[in-house]
Amino acid sequence: MLYSMYEAGFYAAQPWRAMALAARDFWSSPLNPARETDMARSLYAGADLFANLTRRYGKPDWGIDQVQIEGRPVAVRPKEVWATPWVKLLHFERDAKDLAAAGRTAPEPKVLIVAPLSGHYATLLRGTVQTFLQDHDVYVSDWVNAREVPLSDGAFDFHDYIDHVRDMLKVLGKRPHVVAVCQPGPAVLAAASLMSEDKDTSRPASMTIMGSPIDARLSPTVTNKLAEERPFAWFESNMIYPVPPPHAGVGRHVYPGFVQLAAFMSMNLGRHQEAHRQYLLHMMDGDGDSADKHLEFYDEYLSVLDLTEEFYLQTVDIVFQRYLLPKGELVHRGRKVRPERITDIGLLTVEGENDDISGIGQTRAAHGLCLGLPLELKEDYVQPHVGHYGVFNGKRFEDEIYPRAREFIRRTDKT
Repeated sequence: MLYSMYEAGFYAAQPWRAMALAARDFWSSPLNPARETDMARSLYAGADLFANLTRRYGKPDWGIDQVQIEGRPVAVRPKEVWATPWVKLLHFERDAKDLAAAGRTAPEPKVLIVAPLSGHYATLLRGTVQTFLQDHDVYVSDWVNAREVPLSDGAFDFHDYIDHVRDMLKVLGKRPHVVAVCQPGPAVLAAASLMSEDKDTSRPASMTIMGSPIDARLSPTVTNKLAEERPFAWFESNMIYPVPPPHAGVGRHVYPGFVQLAAFMSMNLGRHQEAHRQYLLHMMDGDGDSADKHLEFYDEYLSVLDLTEEFYLQTVDIVFQRYLLPKGELVHRGRKVRPERITDIGLLTVEGENDDISGIGQTRAAHGLCLGLPLELKEDYVQPHVGHYGVFNGKRFEDEIYPRAREFIRRTDKT
């Protein structure tokens, strides 16, 4: 019912949005002699804000067509190289001639960046991808919105996610590297454990796990406490809704992205309200640059996808309530997951000092599970003065975190 009400609310607001768009165009028109008055700017700003708050935020474009390498522009082309109904594996191909002109002729490490499947699209990692493209052959898991997957394509759960990670690593070939950003950490560690035990030739040469709930019992955050305090039945009853028409996945039971977004925004509601107030003031003052930065951020932040019922509920159960992986009790397809069997996969963990999603120690816990790894293949780093987002994006990521990840990948590379 909630999903249907959300859709009904969206369509009900469209006539008002059309009027707001008309008002915005009228007061910003170069033919309007009152355009530069304070009144016109105020009316334009209010109409623009309303129009943005009532529009549908679809999946953003990647917008990566080149990267700077050794001071030279190198063309980049995203190419789908493997897919299921649930994910598209994108290869960000760098132009060979441009690479040669930049002095890069030798093959560079292949890196699979596993994007989180937790509400936002993989494009949230745009900055992460651009940074890694400077020195690596980059692939990214581009997860599909569950509301767009027909019921005929079946279910997708936590164990399917582990299988998908394994399959994507095999596409990359012999001993690639994997970077798990936030939510994928437990699944990536499980996949690596199984591949290591199988002596799979595509098992990763290194894992970089960033801001991830490997053991959510440590330094619990507001998110962790909510998952722990509520009974499992509460999540089943209050967080799952059927997809309404006209979406392709009509009838599929999902955890809606807008519910996840509301939860995220409620954690910092005052900050978001102030950001929109400042945006309104920037528009009234004619400060287009600041307004554009606001729109760029919220175009990404407000773009969300739905998760399947089975994946969401199993994640709550396995990762945030029963803690099966750190307790050594996770079983995948009838096999016990044994991180202690990993012996030759480098492990780098990265945490943010001010992370309010995955607290300090939750990611580092992976080292205590990988008992078979020698110390020279383990590295842990805590980045001062950054929150969750800053672990994988922004200036401190580019200047302080990424160089460590790059050197660790080079040191453990098997090619």
